[in-house]
Amino acid sequence: MSILLNTDLPDLNLVARGKVRDIYDLGETLLIVTTDRISAFDVIMNEGIPDKGYVLTQISAFWFRQMEDIIPNHIISTEVQDFPAACRPYADILEGRSMLVKKAKPLPVECIVRGYISGSGWKDYKATGAICGIRLPAGLVESDKLEEPIFTPSTKAELGEHDENISFERCVELVGTETAEKIRDVTIAIYTRARDIAAAKGIIIADTKFEYGIHNGELIIIDECMTPDSSRFWPMDSYRPGGPQPSFDKQFLRDYLETLDWGKCAPPPPLPDEIIRKTGEKYREALVRLTGTET
Repeated sequence: MSILLNTDLPDLNLVARGKVRDIYDLGETLLIVTTDRISAFDVIMNEGIPDKGYVLTQISAFWFRQMEDIIPNHIISTEVQDFPAACRPYADILEGRSMLVKKAKPLPVECIVRGYISGSGWKDYKATGAICGIRLPAGLVESDKLEEPIFTPSTKAELGEHDENISFERCVELVGTETAEKIRDVTIAIYTRARDIAAAKGIIIADTKFEYGIHNGELIIIDECMTPDSSRFWPMDSYRPGGPQPSFDKQFLRDYLETLDWGKCAPPPPLPDEIIRKTGEKYREALVRLTGTET
């Protein structure tokens, strides 16, 4: 099975390679191509995950459509035939894993919402009794459901650096009071709707993160939307608070890496074929469960 780690589209203007996405500037618009790269602890692995770019693109498109009445998104089209003519020679590469999007100025924060206590939030809580300065009840255990979802923004680190959780007050300093309040309210509204949609399909969305930008003076949601890269998806039928949960996301990869003597900085360790295969299976299962779409 082929794995796309990097794109090389010589007639198009490559302007950025992120952890997963290659971005081309088409003038009035951007072309975002989602590769099969995978990162963990902000380090890009040397190996890719089969079908990952397709899975992420299809799940994002599904969620963006579900949330259009809450906030507009950056998608113009996900169909190659709608892309500018210069993209058409690369249709085989782009099909299913690319988006033609509006240009927006990204906000300098990542917008994380947590409905359950896990990951860095759990570590924060154990150390301080709070997450991003939000005091939580005493006695919570790992993976507990929170009474209400909480907004816990973070900085957006440079490639290879680590994001840092910040308080809402720091978020206000970075984007202003009005914008901070809007992204908090929109983030919680999106999560609440998605949580209920996913629950009907047997999936718990424990937490997720969003990115927003400004397009023609309007706040829009950009990048990706509730994919296995940006969210923790847990199977509802095996949910047991008190420890880590099985997942349909890259937490499986993180858990493997935690067993290694690795300092969580480049270069990454090699990934065994079995870890690559199982990670791919989890991504594909998330797609099928949420959208009914097969790879």
